[in-house]
Amino acid sequence: MDATLDAKGLMCPMPIVQLAKKVKELKSGQVLELLVDDVGAKEDVPAWCSRTGHQLMGVEEEGKLLKFYIKIK
Repeated sequence: MDATLDAKGLMCPMPIVQLAKKVKELKSGQVLELLVDDVGAKEDVPAWCSRTGHQLMGVEEEGKLLKFYIKIK
């Protein structure tokens, strides 16, 4: 993991807003772990990845916590 973005406690659309800012700090090929507890992220994050060209490598669910692993294009 190259970086982690903790967006727990944020409601839509703030996790995506924070994600868009964070990826600008990363280089191509790096992997970002995104932590969210907003159920809307289940649809929002994959949609954002396909729209922006970043690769969603996986999702883990731990109770209400969602962990997304995104490879930067």
